[in-house]
Amino acid sequence: ADIPVRSPMGIQRGNQAVMASTMATVNEFPDRQLFAEDVIWSESQEHGHLSSHRLLTTATHTRDGQFGPASGKKWTVRVIADCAVRGDTIYDEWLVRDYGGIVRQLGILPRDYTAGVIAAEGGAHQAARPFTPEADVDGGYRGRGNDNEWGQRYADTLTRIMDKDFTHILADYDRAVIGEYAGAQQAIGREAVSEFWIGLRSSFPSATFTIHHRIGMDGDMLSPRSAIRWSLDGTHDGWGAFGRPTGARVHVMGMAHAEFGPWGLRREYALYDEIAIWKQILIAEG
Repeated sequence: ADIPVRSPMGIQRGNQAVMASTMATVNEFPDRQLFAEDVIWSESQEHGHLSSHRLLTTATHTRDGQFGPASGKKWTVRVIADCAVRGDTIYDEWLVRDYGGIVRQLGILPRDYTAGVIAAEGGAHQAARPFTPEADVDGGYRGRGNDNEWGQRYADTLTRIMDKDFTHILADYDRAVIGEYAGAQQAIGREAVSEFWIGLRSSFPSATFTIHHRIGMDGDMLSPRSAIRWSLDGTHDGWGAFGRPTGARVHVMGMAHAEFGPWGLRREYALYDEIAIWKQILIAEG
C-alpha cells in the first residue's frame, strides 16, 4: 500500500497512485497491449527477489488525454521495471518508460512536448520536478543484485563506454548486434550502437556514471543476459542528443538489458526518458 515507484518523472507513493495512472493510460489507449519480453531476476535471503522485467507495449491513441487530442496514431515502445518482491508483494520499484518514443510516434518532438507539459503545469517555477537523488526515499530494498559473470561483463562494458572508450563497442559487440533504444530507436550494427551511446554521453560529458544494481543470469532457454540499473548525474555541458549545452543540472535514470552470444553482445535494450531530461533542461532555462 505504501510502495514508492520511482520513474524519471518523479516518485509515486502507494498502490492507489499506480492504479490511477494506469487507468488514465488505459482510457487514452484502450487497445494497449503489454508483451513480456524477458524477466531477469536475482534473489537473496536478506532482500528477497529483484525482478527486472522488460515489456514491449503497443497502443493506438484513441481518446484525448495527457498526449493531447486523440490522433488515431499507433505506437510501440519498451518499458523496463525493477520490482523488489517479498512473498507475493511488490514493495519497492524503479521504472523507465520510453516516453520520448511515444511522443515521437505521435508526431511530436520531445522538446516541444515537454515545453507544453511545463506550460500546462503553470510554468517553470510551478512545474513538477523530475526525479533526482535528493528526492529519493527508502523503500526497503537495499540489494545490489548478484555476482553472476554476465552481469559483471555488462557492467564493465557500460563503465568503459561511459569512460568514453567507444571503441570497446567495436571489439565487444557482435557485428550483427541490434540495439533497441530510448526514443523508439533501433540500431543495427556496431557503428549505429556507437552513435546512440555517443549521443547520450556527449550531452553530459562531465556527468558521473553510477551502476546501482547489477544482475547476470543464465537459463530459461534464453541467451546469457544481464540487467543493469544506472544513472548519469551532472551538467548538460556538451553538444549531443540534447542539443546546445545549457549548463542545466540533469539526472538521467537509465535501465539496460543485454543478451550475449558466441561473438559478443548481440542484443541491447537501453532506456532513459527523453521527456524527463528535457524537462530538467527547460525548467533550468526558465
